[in-house]
Amino acid sequence: MKASLFAAASLAGCLACTAAHAQSTGAAMPGMDMGQPAAASPTAAKGMGMDQMEGALGPYFMTREASGTSWQPDASPHEAIHVREGDWLVMFHGVLNGVWDSQSGPRGDEKGFASGMLMAMAQRPLGDGELQLRAMLSPDPLMGPSGYPLLLATGETANGRTPLVDRQHPHDFFMELSASYAWKLSNRASVFVYAGLPGEPAFGPPAFMHRLSVMDSPEAPISHHWLDSTHISFGVVTGGMVAGDWKLEASAYNGREPDQHRWDIETGALDSTAVRLSWNPTRNWALQASWADEISPEQLEPGVDQHKVSASAIYTTDFGDHGWWSTTAAWGRRSSEGVDLDAWVLESAVKPNRAWTIFGRAERVENDELIPGLTGPGPAFTVGKVSLGAVRDWPVGEHLTFGLGGLYALDFVPGALKAAYGSTDPHGAMAFVRLKLR
Repeated sequence: MKASLFAAASLAGCLACTAAHAQSTGAAMPGMDMGQPAAASPTAAKGMGMDQMEGALGPYFMTREASGTSWQPDASPHEAIHVREGDWLVMFHGVLNGVWDSQSGPRGDEKGFASGMLMAMAQRPLGDGELQLRAMLSPDPLMGPSGYPLLLATGETANGRTPLVDRQHPHDFFMELSASYAWKLSNRASVFVYAGLPGEPAFGPPAFMHRLSVMDSPEAPISHHWLDSTHISFGVVTGGMVAGDWKLEASAYNGREPDQHRWDIETGALDSTAVRLSWNPTRNWALQASWADEISPEQLEPGVDQHKVSASAIYTTDFGDHGWWSTTAAWGRRSSEGVDLDAWVLESAVKPNRAWTIFGRAERVENDELIPGLTGPGPAFTVGKVSLGAVRDWPVGEHLTFGLGGLYALDFVPGALKAAYGSTDPHGAMAFVRLKLR
């Protein structure tokens, strides 16, 4: 708990300092309401005095860009703080959650912890293209190696010997250190290269902490290792092409999950491959289909490879005068040693006004890692989770808000797991406070 409080104080100081710097430099661009969905294209943006707000990977408006090289709908709100420094456009975004977590039953536990991220981006024209540098840090390692209680979650390890079951692992301190460069071929086309240590390969929808439909929830999805666990890969090189509203890209990356040492930077062969096709048919939709071949992703199963496929659709629209509504539907499949395991996710969040955000998620996952103590995969069980929560924010500065929130989750397990999880359906609850840069 002391580590969590230290993390909260440290990152809170970073958030406050960043907000103060933005205020002193006049960070927000003229005429830009940081709480509103931004314009749908760079051309439209020029009429708003935001002609520098072009995407890093191609000739489209930057609200399309999410984690790594993934896309979200153009209608997504853009809440980063912006500072102009000569030819550079510098952007800051951050959130810090202080969470109390309670999970029921024999496998449950309680814990207080801090989570979140602090992200900085710097972008400028260079030659015939656009250069972007990006860094993202997290206080998660201060949770301790075993992360936090989360029923039905599996993946990675706390000690290098036993897998984590019914717990969400902490993310590494370095969540992204990346650079990209895009060459413009025309007003509608570009080619690009992206490299990160760590970075995110071209697989799946945007990572869950960047998906508008669920980013306000402090609870990780139990489908994380089907859809977006590759978002911290220690070694990624991606090349791609943008043509209008289409993007085709391929990645070579280090397929191994980060180990239990959360403060370091790891290295490894770029022996895994991912390919993704993205399409934004309108300003409200973002669609993707992707495939990945991962070499030895799990530390505790060094000789076992995985094949993954995913597909997702994100819909985002304006809601009222100052709000938005975003929904994501996604499917992912993990295949290993002849066994296919599927995960389905439906999540949605609505912000009816500047103060409130309401969010919910439903998941159904086929998981063969729910029996602790096994040296390899066990029997596969189909489990589910439904969660609903809300957060209320108050402005405490020009670019900083303070929020109070909570969520309740109901878990569904088959009869064969009832004894392990308790006589009634297990459940969990989280209460949280947060600081958010915007």
